[in-house]
Amino acid sequence: MARTLNELLNTHKNPSQEGDAEELQFFPEAPANLDEAGLNSVFIEDLTCKLLLHHGLLSGKEISQKLCLPLKAFDELLYDMKQRLILTYYSTAGVNDFVYALSEKGRQKGLLAMEFSAYIGAAPVVYDHYLESIVLQSIGNEQPGMEDLQGAMEGVILSEEFYSLLGPAINSGRGLFLFGKPGNGKTEVATRIANCFQNTIFIPRTLLIEGQLVKLYDPQCHTMAEGNGHGGESIKFDRRWLKIKRPAVVVGGEMDMDSLEIGYNAQTKICEASLQMKGNSGIFVIDDFGRQRIEPAQLLNRWILPLEKRIDYLTLPSGNKFQVPFNALLIFCTNLDPVSILDEAFLRRLPYKIGMQDPTEPEFLEILRASAGQYNINYSEEMAEYLLAQHFRGIRSMRGCHPRDILQQLINIALFEREAPRMSRENLDKAVRLYFSATRGDLLTD
Repeated sequence: MARTLNELLNTHKNPSQEGDAEELQFFPEAPANLDEAGLNSVFIEDLTCKLLLHHGLLSGKEISQKLCLPLKAFDELLYDMKQRLILTYYSTAGVNDFVYALSEKGRQKGLLAMEFSAYIGAAPVVYDHYLESIVLQSIGNEQPGMEDLQGAMEGVILSEEFYSLLGPAINSGRGLFLFGKPGNGKTEVATRIANCFQNTIFIPRTLLIEGQLVKLYDPQCHTMAEGNGHGGESIKFDRRWLKIKRPAVVVGGEMDMDSLEIGYNAQTKICEASLQMKGNSGIFVIDDFGRQRIEPAQLLNRWILPLEKRIDYLTLPSGNKFQVPFNALLIFCTNLDPVSILDEAFLRRLPYKIGMQDPTEPEFLEILRASAGQYNINYSEEMAEYLLAQHFRGIRSMRGCHPRDILQQLINIALFEREAPRMSRENLDKAVRLYFSATRGDLLTD
């Protein structure tokens, strides 16, 4: 690398002025040749042979589209492969283009390349270029304000005080611990945080790291944005990259230590990026923390160095270790008390801890009123007061999810009784009985 990862990360500073922000913009321009792409001709030869082995016949333009490289960047290579009897001309395909097929020599070359790696697709982006993009597209480069945050949380009833605590934690780009009783919206808030960031970013489809292909794009974590090289910017846009909204990686109890390492398919010999790589320049939510298949202490120890240094170390199938930026906003959500599961060292590295409290009566009623409107149920202040007096006030704790869940019970009751859902004493009593009959943990005790 021209510069070490530490040097690259140390050059990054949050843009405080408009001019600084413009300097930090990143746009992947199409390479004029393979040298600009950072790829050698042997690699592209093998990838071309595998493409033709799979498709049979392809024009130069079609090969260019599948490799996501401009034809001018490797047209001389296609001519050279023809001269070396790896490719043959099957027919013409417009001006200065041909339909290509593999010769027997080319077919053998393609089969040999498939044994090394079964990858067929876009040419990869070299790792150095990816590192530069992470610095220029850091989540720390964007500081959402109150309007951005409220827009992302539209429809969620939250207090002004909560917004005032959440905003600085998000702008830190460091780490956040959301804790509190179940049902108060921790997961909903955490997963919506990505929506308060307005900027789109570019990520490679596939990376080339020390000769190993690593697939980075994951549709479960990455949402495509408008303008992926189409329209006016298509000529200069490098189609090996994808324009996406800031990533949102959300994992729960299914997460294990293997998902935090480079995945490897022994049959295809293709690697898959770790979860934290997929979350770079976005958010990484660990939901239901403490309920994973691994011990909390083991998971926390895995994050101490990345949170402190903003750098992680991953291992390739070859056994070689490499540094990768840790540039995701890490968010833990848990029903457990942070003090009981976090030691002092980790608490220091995760500077923001925010508790999501039970709603107040006014907030409960506001949620009930808003949910009734969403479900087309006529809201009754008299019945809302009855619900509080008969089933909550001095009896059980209120949770943010209770109004929505009780109204859903009313809908199901109405469907069974072939009538429109309505807030009545009888229906509310029945809904509460159905909902709370097996849950006693929220009852208030003297």
